[in-house]
Amino acid sequence: MTYQINVNLTDRAYPVYIGEGVLADLADLLADRGLKGRLIVITNRTVGRLYGAGLVESLKGSGFEPDVIAIPEGEAYKSLSMAGKLYESLARRRAERNTPILALGGGVIGDLAGFVAATYQRGVPFVQVPTTLLAQVDSSIGGKVAVNTGRLKNMAGAFYQPRLVAGDTNVLQTLPLKEIKNGLAEIIKCAVINDAELFSFLEENMPVLLDKDIGALTYAAHRAAEVKAHVVEQDERDQGLRHILNFGHTVGHAVESVSNFKISHGMAVAAGMAAAARLANRLDLLDSSDLERILRVITSAGLPVTLSSKSAGPAVIKAMQHDKKVEAGKLKLILPTGIGCVITRNDIDPQIISESLWL
Repeated sequence: MTYQINVNLTDRAYPVYIGEGVLADLADLLADRGLKGRLIVITNRTVGRLYGAGLVESLKGSGFEPDVIAIPEGEAYKSLSMAGKLYESLARRRAERNTPILALGGGVIGDLAGFVAATYQRGVPFVQVPTTLLAQVDSSIGGKVAVNTGRLKNMAGAFYQPRLVAGDTNVLQTLPLKEIKNGLAEIIKCAVINDAELFSFLEENMPVLLDKDIGALTYAAHRAAEVKAHVVEQDERDQGLRHILNFGHTVGHAVESVSNFKISHGMAVAAGMAAAARLANRLDLLDSSDLERILRVITSAGLPVTLSSKSAGPAVIKAMQHDKKVEAGKLKLILPTGIGCVITRNDIDPQIISESLWL
């Protein structure tokens, strides 16, 4: 089954497709959005080997002229340096302002290719084809594109919406289990902030999700994508409501940075969500039964609910001060008040935050 979610913004809209066999229909979906002729596919070498040849053949058979650029794999390549190399590669290929860039891969590829699309010749058409669970439910939707600068996560970026998002859940079968877990962290986030029914589904179906049951993954992915799309529609530029999507991310991004990105995004966000839930409970915002439910569902997904070492605490708190949501020197945290409800607080003592990083 394929779900279509429409992201309706003030002056434009675009569809998000999540389901089985979406890649086979990609040429038709591109044509429906008025895209034709030449396009540049940016991917990494692993995804390129798995899906590049088949995608190129399918697109050529429908009249497209795809050109593939495959880069090395990993967060280290989500950088200004790699963006510069891609600009040069696009120029050598004589890519023009109307030449679409198609991101085929996970969050790193989507963020990097989107940043390049937003800035090459002041903007070219952009298409997201996410191949990881995390990218399908989160980073491909909403138009945030960015690269890292040194150890600072997503410090150079833009808001640049895609023409469409096409997530084929069949490709999730090829993912290692750790990547499924990374995606489940973002699905748990969406459930906690705005979908109590999805949270209950996760509680009841975590074993089959970890077993990569495509029907269960497709359902959970589309529910999470609906949450994100609904928030983005109301706050495209991250001025208020969209901040709730950062539940777990203020701590999570700091953990990633301190580890020099050796800790994955999903693992870091999971620890961040657990810390936020413990903090909310300590502040009498979240009752203990809901705290236990949140910690239990995170644990059931094989994700951490605490940092591995207390010695990392001071460095994490320091790194949090670089978060983009800091205002007037104050950390802005998203804290749950129940399953499906969160609030924003910016008046919490960093020492209390630090104490919430551990059980």
